[in-house]
Amino acid sequence: MDPIVAVCASIPVVLFFLALGVPVYASLGLTGLLGIAAITDFSSALIQLRVFPYTQVASYLLVVVPLFIIMGNFAYHGGLGDDVYRVGRKWFSRFPGGLAIATIIGSAGFASCCGSSVATAATMGYVAVPEMRKYGYDPKLACGVVAAGGVLGILIPPSVILVFYGVITDVSVGSMLLAGFLPGILSVVIYILGLLFLSRIYPDLAPDPESVSWRERFSSLKGLWGIALLFLVVIGGIYIGWFTPTEAAAVGSFVAMMAMFIRRRAVWSLRNELLDSFSSTLRTTCMVFIVILGAGLYSFFLTLAQVPQMVSEYVATLPVPPWAVVSLFLLLYIPLGMLLDSFSMLLVTLPIMFPVVVNQLGYDPLWFGILATKLCEIGLITPPVGLNVYVLAGVVTDVSLTDIFKGCFWFVIFEVVSTAIIFMLPELSYWLPHSMGR
Repeated sequence: MDPIVAVCASIPVVLFFLALGVPVYASLGLTGLLGIAAITDFSSALIQLRVFPYTQVASYLLVVVPLFIIMGNFAYHGGLGDDVYRVGRKWFSRFPGGLAIATIIGSAGFASCCGSSVATAATMGYVAVPEMRKYGYDPKLACGVVAAGGVLGILIPPSVILVFYGVITDVSVGSMLLAGFLPGILSVVIYILGLLFLSRIYPDLAPDPESVSWRERFSSLKGLWGIALLFLVVIGGIYIGWFTPTEAAAVGSFVAMMAMFIRRRAVWSLRNELLDSFSSTLRTTCMVFIVILGAGLYSFFLTLAQVPQMVSEYVATLPVPPWAVVSLFLLLYIPLGMLLDSFSMLLVTLPIMFPVVVNQLGYDPLWFGILATKLCEIGLITPPVGLNVYVLAGVVTDVSLTDIFKGCFWFVIFEVVSTAIIFMLPELSYWLPHSMGR
C-alpha cells in the first residue's frame, strides 16, 4: 500500500478504536502494527512487535520514571503535601480567595517532590477540597483549582513528562528539568493573579479573607523542611553537578522515604504505606511503559512512511515566518489533548515536529519542550480526556464531572496566557539550564 494512503487511513482507524472504548495505547499500537504491515509485510510487523518492547524501554534514563513516581508516593505518605498546604493557608488567607491561592501553592510545592500531575491532583483533592468547601467556596471553583493545580506536576521539576521529552528527543534530561523551573513559577504567579481577579469580580465564589497573626505564619514555616530538603537534593544536586538526573531521583527517593519514616511512628501504619507506595509505583510505571510501547509503534509507522521528511519539505516551502509554523504545531496539541494522554501525544508528534522546529527552523529544543508540555497541561483539564478531572471526580464524589470541567474553564485561559508569555520570552525556558553550563 502507498505510505500516504496508509497514513491517511490510520487516522480514522485510531478514532474508531477510541470510539469503541479501546484504551489509547492499544488503539495506537494496533493501528501502528497494521500500518507497518500495510507498508512492508505482516512478518516485518511481527518482528517489530517482538523487538519493540525491549528497544523502547531498555533505557538507562527511563529508570528516572519509577524513581520519581515512588519519590512522590513516599512524599504523599510522609504528609509533605499537607505541610505545604497548611503553610500556604496561613500566609495567603488574608487575600481574597486565600484558600484557593494556598491550594495552588500547595500543589506547586507537592509537584516539586512528586513529578506527577495525577498524584498532585489526587493528593490536593483529599486535602484542599474539603477545607475550601467547609469555608464556603463554590464547589466548581474548589475542584477546578485542584485539577488545574495538579497540572503543575508535569512542569515544575522533577517532572516525568520533561524526562520523557528528553529521552525521546535526545535532549539533556538534566537541562529539561531545570528548564521547567522558571515557567513553573510563572504558571503559579498567573494562577494566583487570576484567582485574585476572579475573587474581585465574582465575590460569591470565595468567602471573605481571614486574619492570621504573624506568629502563626512564621510558626507554620517549620512544616516546609521536608519539601525544601527534597527540592534542594534533587534539583540543587542536578544544577551543581553532584548528580545525574537518575542519581538525583534515587537520592530523592531515599530522602522522601526517610521523611516518611520520621513522620510515621506506628509500625503497622508504616508497613501499609510502604506496600501502597510500591504497588502504586508499579501500576503507574506499567501504565507509562505500555503507553510508550503502543504510541511508539504508531510513531515508528509514521517514520516508516516518511511523514517527518514530508512535513519538513512542506514547511520549507510555506510563505510564512518560522514562529507561525511553531504556533500551528502547538495548536495541534489542543485537539490531540482532547483524545490522547500526554505520553501518547509526545510520542506521536515529536518525531514529526521536533526535526522541523529545532533542526530546520533553528529554535531551542528546551523552549519547544516547555511549550509542548504546557499544551499537554491544557489537555489534562479539557474534555473529554481530562485525566486530572477524572481522578478528582473519583476523590470528590458529590461534584459532577461536568461541574469540575466548568470549574477548570478559567484555568484553561490562565494556561493560554502563561503559554503565550513563554512563547514570546523564550529566555524563561533556557536561561537557567544554560547558566548551569557556564
